Amino acid sequence: MKHTIFCMWVALGVALASAIGMVGNAGAAEALTGQTLKAVKARGQVVCGVSGNAPGFSLPDSKGVVRGIDADTCRMVAAAVFGDASKVKFVSLTPQQRLTALQSGEVDMLAANLTWTMSRETVSGLEFAAIEYYDGAGFMVSKKLGVTSAATQLNGASVCMLAGDAEATAQNYFGMHNEKFKAIVFSDGQPLRAAFLAGRCDVYMTDASTLAGFRASLGPRGDNYILLPELASREPLGTAVRKGDDKWFDIVRWSFFASVIAEEVGVNSHNVDQMLDSKNPAIRRLLGVDGGLGRGLGLDNKWAYNIVKTVGNYGEIWQRSFGVMGVPRGYNRLWSAGGLMYAPAMR
Repeated sequence: MKHTIFCMWVALGVALASAIGMVGNAGAAEALTGQTLKAVKARGQVVCGVSGNAPGFSLPDSKGVVRGIDADTCRMVAAAVFGDASKVKFVSLTPQQRLTALQSGEVDMLAANLTWTMSRETVSGLEFAAIEYYDGAGFMVSKKLGVTSAATQLNGASVCMLAGDAEATAQNYFGMHNEKFKAIVFSDGQPLRAAFLAGRCDVYMTDASTLAGFRASLGPRGDNYILLPELASREPLGTAVRKGDDKWFDIVRWSFFASVIAEEVGVNSHNVDQMLDSKNPAIRRLLGVDGGLGRGLGLDNKWAYNIVKTVGNYGEIWQRSFGVMGVPRGYNRLWSAGGLMYAPAMR
């Protein structure tokens, strides 16, 4: 009997300690949430980490304005928070710098050709808000090389790649196909591309979208190169924030989803004002006419209207980032058109 009573008290103590711990953890999470939004508002701009040298993702144009889908993802968040898509400071980061920059608070969010992986969420303290581009590691070669397949014809090839994930991807891929290769590793994309064009390596290996953008940027010279049909990896490229601030996570996630939903329901930067009179409940909620959904984000109810009005829907962003370069949308089509791009309901 005494033993039974003792066990009951032990069990009660464990349960009480667990409950106290849960309250403590909840309190800590509550203390963190909303801090990024407060800092962003006080600063007057969103600080966004980008690669800064990737066509289609983030690359300055002739006037120095950063263009691409990553850059516009940052602008979406600025439009949601401030109603002004220009209130963004872009910080160009190398693959070695980007995780540390987010972890340390140097940037508020990261949209820098970043692949969503398990370890980045479970070890590195990042949380991915959305997948903005479904990609995979591909191969570009000169037509003069006479190669049509990475899986059977690249044994002994020299391969230019960025330091980091690409090295492990190459090891896995070439090992699987029993091919040897020589890795030529760079810390930045610009010298890598220059080396490839100069013939220092046989193959340029990186995300297929980046290869397509690079080939298009070469103009007529691009016809001298081909993209091989194989992909060496699955690369869901996403936007990341620091773990612990759920409010900021929600803002970044739903800013992107708003652009996808806008394309789904046929709202774009040109017709958004006319759509304010729509009878479609989904459109009225999206544009803040009904529903009051901005309150849950700590934003104005016109937050999504401001995104579409000043940045556009996902299809518009895609077209000016990749469509103009002749890149097929592929997996990045809306789910209703056979792609993987999908957003939860906004209600």
